[in-house]
Amino acid sequence: MKKLILSVLLCLCLTGVSFKSMSQNQQSYLALGDSYTIGEAVESDERWPVVLANTLSANGLKVSCDKIIATTGWTTDELLDAVKKEEETLLEADYDVVSLLIGVNNQYRGYPIEQYKKEFEVLLKKALAFAGEKSKSVFVLSIPDYGVTPFAKENDKDIQKIKTELESYNKLAQEICEKYEVHFYDITPISLKAQFSELYVAKDGLHPSAKMYEEWVDYVHAAIYRQLK
Repeated sequence: MKKLILSVLLCLCLTGVSFKSMSQNQQSYLALGDSYTIGEAVESDERWPVVLANTLSANGLKVSCDKIIATTGWTTDELLDAVKKEEETLLEADYDVVSLLIGVNNQYRGYPIEQYKKEFEVLLKKALAFAGEKSKSVFVLSIPDYGVTPFAKENDKDIQKIKTELESYNKLAQEICEKYEVHFYDITPISLKAQFSELYVAKDGLHPSAKMYEEWVDYVHAAIYRQLK
């Protein structure tokens, strides 16, 4: 009888270890941003954070895109307000992966670049906090250049101004990332493909298509895989 009880207890212990191991292998992912992160004008499973999580999982690194805090049109201050409302919960979650892509609406609305510099740094520090202060668990994507989209041309936007200002925004973001030893991935050159083919633009003529998001992921996923291993 004692042998039977010991056997049952042993099985339960082993099962517990197995479940714990499975839970630890699944990495939780929080994505912070604006329309580019929420995937305006594409299906929910075509959003780049979701595609990235699925791609990493397919290659053996189990990642689940558990939460996206992003809304079309958000600037850095609006994202910051949204994050602050959920800060306690986000800190308790202790995410394994956190991404940040923000700033295009600051440029679009003509906000001072100093505001972006200040608020982007605050957001990055919060992203690090949500990842347990592990810099290898956080990454930033550059702002794509919407100046090459049909929307910009149809609305007589100053394409050179957009390009120049976004270059300044991205340079600042990269410098801040380097300060905190956070990986910065420059997907802006890929976004320029929108000037050659409408396949890279969503039906609204402004936002990236699912194909564009796939190419972003194709470009970054191997590096992010190494980063998170």
